[in-house]
Amino acid sequence: MTTSLAAPETLVEAIRYFADPDVALAFVADLRWPDGVTCIACESKNVSFLTTRRIWKCRECRRQFSVKLGTIFEDSPIGLGKWLPALWMLANCKNGISSYELARALGVTQKTAWFMLHRIRLAMQTKSFQKMGGKRRTIEADETYVGGKRGNMHKAKRTRVAPATGTQHLQAVFGMLERKSSDKPSAVRLAHIQTTKKHELEQHIRENVAHGSELHTDAHPSYRRLAQISFGEDFKHRAVDHAVAYVDGHVHTNGMENFWSLLKRTIKGTYVSVDPIHLWRYLDEQARRFNERTATDGQRFVSVLRDIIGKRLTYDGLISADTLPATT
Repeated sequence: MTTSLAAPETLVEAIRYFADPDVALAFVADLRWPDGVTCIACESKNVSFLTTRRIWKCRECRRQFSVKLGTIFEDSPIGLGKWLPALWMLANCKNGISSYELARALGVTQKTAWFMLHRIRLAMQTKSFQKMGGKRRTIEADETYVGGKRGNMHKAKRTRVAPATGTQHLQAVFGMLERKSSDKPSAVRLAHIQTTKKHELEQHIRENVAHGSELHTDAHPSYRRLAQISFGEDFKHRAVDHAVAYVDGHVHTNGMENFWSLLKRTIKGTYVSVDPIHLWRYLDEQARRFNERTATDGQRFVSVLRDIIGKRLTYDGLISADTLPATT
């Protein structure tokens, strides 16, 4: 069970490459265990491969395990020949891919495709304790509202999510973008927030912006206290009033505005209407693609595939609002 870890470069190549179940299995196994297959229970390398079932058996603890165990693929009857192209499409389609489109492409039900996509989004989630910015770094912060049109919702959902006219059914999203520098491209972090009031926005800025950064925002009243918050000696807050101008020298939030246009194009054009309890998953998906936009499709595919380990999502957990964070 060995293979050279050369990822396909196009979707057509990926479909052909992973159509062979042995090749797909070897690819994922080599990526998961680069130093050789290791028992998940006792971490022994003394394992044997059961060819007829495509699983391994540990000679030490006698545990049997598959390459799917402990990943987003766990307990899924769908073969890797369908899982890997699905992961490729979601990781690389700039505007995302709907569950209906994926269902037609893979020959599965829409419900199955929807569940598959959410499991892949879990792998695309990136969390970091490292703060953005720093000395001589500029951060743009902005908030927006996203959501499908009320008229496009099913009657039951419209009553639950959007009982009134206007924008009450739209969801608030807060974003921060670190501008590109000589050593790395610009990158974003997103959060589904409950309100755009100052205490919530300030909390996200404290948690994610490093001391010494220069923060650019618009003239929203919730940002007015930022100049008085202690972020470090060199912290600077600059605001541009969009009622007067969108750019004031080097002060602007055009980078975040550009990202919002990409996000809303995905939400409105591909997903049409996103349930608020799942919005954070779609934000993770879009942020991951944006932050790795300089990579090739093959590199982005391998990057997401490396993050499938240790992440499991059951259907009950997916549809249960109690397991979902209010903000992320």
